[in-house]
Parts: sequence; C-alpha cells; structure tokens
Amino acid sequence: MKITRREVLGALAAVGSAAVTGLGGIALADESEKPGASSGPPVAAGKHEVVPLPFDPKKLTGLSERLLVSHHDNNYAGAVKNLNKVEEQLATVTKDTPAFVVGGLKERELTFTNSVILHGLYFANLGGDGKAEGAVKQAVSDSFGGFGRFEELFRATGMSLAGGSGWTILDYSFQTGDLRIYWSGNHTQSVAFGAPLLVLDMYEHAYAIDYGAAAAQYVDAYFANVQWDEVSRRYERARKAALALKV
Repeated sequence: MKITRREVLGALAAVGSAAVTGLGGIALADESEKPGASSGPPVAAGKHEVVPLPFDPKKLTGLSERLLVSHHDNNYAGAVKNLNKVEEQLATVTKDTPAFVVGGLKERELTFTNSVILHGLYFANLGGDGKAEGAVKQAVSDSFGGFGRFEELFRATGMSLAGGSGWTILDYSFQTGDLRIYWSGNHTQSVAFGAPLLVLDMYEHAYAIDYGAAAAQYVDAYFANVQWDEVSRRYERARKAALALKV
C-alpha cells in the first residue's frame, strides 16, 4: 500500500498528539473531540481547561464517587491550573532571566504537562466493563504471550509502586512495533517514542480514600472498570501512525 506524504504528515501529527498532548484530554461525547483526536487550534499558553469526567462517578464498580471526584477536582484540575501558571511565568522569560529560574520553571512545566496528560488518559480509560475484545485484545495477547500474562505483569508493575507514587502504562512502542508495559516513578518519566494505550494511576490519592493502603484491592477495582473501547481507539491510532513511520 502506497502512503502519500500528506498521510505521513497527518499520522505523525497524530503520534505527537497521542504521545504528548492530545491523549491528555478526557473523552468527550463528540467523536472528533475524544483523546488523541484533532479538535481545533492548539491551546494557547496558560489557557488549558479542566475537562469534566467522561463517566458518571456514581456508577463505577468499587471506586466511589467521593474518590473519583476528589481525584479529578483536586489532583487533575490542580495540575491544569498549575500548568497554566507556569506557562504564564515562562512567557516572561528573557535572555536575562537567571538560568536556575528558567530551569525550575521548565522542570515544573514538564511535571504538570505530563500530570495533565496522564490523568486525562487515566480517566478516559475508565467507565467500562473491564472486558477487552477484538484487535487490541489480540495485540495484547501477542505481545505478552497471552492476555492473562499481560494482566499479571501490569498488576505486578502497578503493585511495585504501591505505597509510593507513579504510573503504570501500556504503550505502543514505535521503536519495537509491539506493546510494552512501562513503570514511571513520577510525572517526568515516560518512554521516549511510544503512544500510551492504557494508564493506571498508582499515586496514593488514586485509591487511599476507598482502600487506605490496600492498593491491590484498588487495582482489582481498576481492572473491573477499564474502558477497553477507548484503549482500542488509541491502539488503532497508534497502528496507523506506525505505518506512516515506516515509510
């Protein structure tokens, strides 16, 4: 199949969106505005907006409304507000700004940017029935030697962060062409060339209200609520982008 230059550029834009900004938006009702989709002009510095939860927080199994609303309104929304403030400060940087000030602002910019993205991905891949189907299930099985083996490894990676902080991420690796599970100890660690497909928040704020220190029970509840349709959409976008990258 011949891929045109225009298609390549479009797919590469999708990669950038998936890996950097677009997937950070929480799923919306309009298909064109779902995470990873192009939905208009870039967001101006300091103008990021808090997006509502994409599901009814009263209806998830094993994750309370109180927990979900607190997580969204405090941690995710807080990251959005802090990112806006940092970007406003960066707009005032000149050649005379001390290097330590610039360095501190850039570090905070990366931290809050990734927090917004990963929280958006996390909420968008919740609200389902936990049942994987179709091509994404097959891809997961092929990459890990079975779907059960994937879940075992994903859970183990998540539990390695229990009592601390970080993320567990199933990525489409553009380097290897398959799916990989990555550990992230904080908001600034992520695979350099991949598209996040499934994200698990292992910061204690994601589960302590409901489960205290019982992180394993939280991971059980998480898997019962995974929205695999959203994971499938992310997988299909990553596949198309990967085809373009091989041209």
